[in-house]
Parts: sequence; C-alpha cells; structure tokens
Amino acid sequence: MIRIAATLLSAVMLAPVSTLAESMVSEAPANAEVYFVQPGDGDTVQSPVTVVFGLRNMGVAPAGTDKEGTGHHHLLIDTDVPSDLSKPLPATDQIKHFGGGQTETEIMLSPGEHTLQLLLGNYAHVPHRDPVMSEKITITVE
Repeated sequence: MIRIAATLLSAVMLAPVSTLAESMVSEAPANAEVYFVQPGDGDTVQSPVTVVFGLRNMGVAPAGTDKEGTGHHHLLIDTDVPSDLSKPLPATDQIKHFGGGQTETEIMLSPGEHTLQLLLGNYAHVPHRDPVMSEKITITVE
C-alpha cells in the first residue's frame, strides 16, 4: 500500500514538471533554416574567429520575448546537440547563448580543428518542436 501511494505521489508531483516543460516548447515554420554566413565549412581562420549567423523564414528575438516565428541563436562549439531538446539549453563553454538577439560574435579558439553548429532556441532557450539547427561545420584555427 505504501509503495502504491509513493508511486501515485511521484506521478502527481512529476506531472506539473512535464506539463511545464511541454508548455515551453514552441513551433517553428517548416521551412525555417539557420546557417553560417561565415566561416564556411573547411575554412582555415585566425583566432579570434568572427562567426556570422544566418536565418531564413523566421525572425530573431531576444530571450524572454515569446513571439511566434522567432528565436535566438545558440552556438555549439566542439560538441553535439543535446539529446533532450525539450529542456532549456545549458549555458556552458561549449554552448554559447545569444539571448540578446545577436547575429554575430567573435570567439577565441585554440589552434587546431574545431566544430561549430547553430541551434535556434525560443524565448526560454528551448529548441523548437522541430529543431532549427545548422549542419555541423569544421574549421581549422591557425
């Protein structure tokens, strides 16, 4: 009986969390596309590296602005897209947030080969239901 009560209590407590996470997910137009204006895949560059973000069929809006058809950029450096895209993206050295609506940046990278990928997030840093992400590119820093 205690185990059943504990299971029911857990379900009741977790339901609002999953409902909240689901409510934070936004839709993106089916034809939305995020891409790198610069650098290009295979480019050899100097550090600091100027990275310019491109976006088609959506608008850029700062984090906190809940407006349909918009999002803001996240730059993934030497990492893969997180496996759970229903949660806000963490801010780390490998996942850079551009919640101010920025469309370009300069990043310091050590010499060698690096991968970059863009992932659009909504007002709450959560990727859209059908994630809007670029192809992963590889650059070499001299």
